[in-house]
Amino acid sequence: MGSAGKILVGLGAVLIVVGLILIGLERLGVRTWRMPGDIAIHRDGFHFYFPLGTSILISLILTLLLTFWAWLTARGR
Repeated sequence: MGSAGKILVGLGAVLIVVGLILIGLERLGVRTWRMPGDIAIHRDGFHFYFPLGTSILISLILTLLLTFWAWLTARGR
């Protein structure tokens, strides 16, 4: 299995673990978390939720992680 395959398997395992943690937290009574900046509109018979703040936070974290990973791999050359 190539390095790309190992990375995909690792990411899949991480997603499974995060999913199980979220399911477990929901069963314990912890409601879904919302960040400031998330848009939620509730009207009669209509619910709209757009996680803008959460999307920005996830984008920032992934950018930092991938930049750090690129720096580590470039340093090894």
